Amino acid sequence: MNPREYDVENVDMSWCPGCGNFQILSTLKEVLSGLGLSPQEVVLISGIGQAAKTPHFMKGHIIQGLHGRALPVATGVKAANPGMTVLAIGGDGDMYGEGGNHLLHAIRRNPDLANLVHNNMVYGLTKGQASPTSPVGMKTPVQVEGVFSEPLNPLALAISQGASFVARTFSAATDLSREIIKAAIIHKGYALVDIFQPCVSFNKVNTYKWFKENTFVLQDGQVDLHDRRKAMELAMTGPPYPLGILYQDRPGRVTFEEQLPAYREKKDPLWKRKPPVGLISAFIEGLR
Repeated sequence: MNPREYDVENVDMSWCPGCGNFQILSTLKEVLSGLGLSPQEVVLISGIGQAAKTPHFMKGHIIQGLHGRALPVATGVKAANPGMTVLAIGGDGDMYGEGGNHLLHAIRRNPDLANLVHNNMVYGLTKGQASPTSPVGMKTPVQVEGVFSEPLNPLALAISQGASFVARTFSAATDLSREIIKAAIIHKGYALVDIFQPCVSFNKVNTYKWFKENTFVLQDGQVDLHDRRKAMELAMTGPPYPLGILYQDRPGRVTFEEQLPAYREKKDPLWKRKPPVGLISAFIEGLR
């Protein structure tokens, strides 16, 4: 299958030349194509932000909702139609800031979806103020004297809360990104992929050069993917920061949708079932 099957023609790009989002977009198309998934089998869900515009430039089922609200929508979509491949896409502000509470509860529930977070350590859509992952000392048009709050560590947070798959990659490391995003989509359960991605317009600190010099790739056999304690040690490492899969549950953990009462006796997805009109009418009458 050709990645161009996911291309949208005659669309104005909203990203600056050189933005890392272009690399992530291209890699994602290659992964979905390589998995043999047609646009009709994929749901792309995002909130608000430059990273959240990724679905605009792809063919597929697309939902763009409120700032930070991609994960609850994605959880609901997967519950209604478990056969779909569901991806929640957003930036570090969208997912870790406005969407931070939803992130925690998505980890708890373990829906079978991949959560791709473009982490450029700045709010790129709203012209460069500090995000939850901005480093201490970084100066912005708003934080003119420099950021003084400690940055959020999304990998450590996810691992400590029991996420079933936790990984990090760098947008320019396209081969590694391809492997990790593919593994996250195939993984059964909630999968967080934090993607370092330079913002060439508003983050002059964490540049392509900076990311290359301040990251290293975990080698095969270097990590026991099922050791949560070791994964936490890696999550707390840096700079330089490790790139790769830090943790992955062993097969067998149940997902959110598998535990829903609606699927205990019937396996057909909710969207295929006829609504119980009689029960609904009786319920409404009982409220009068």
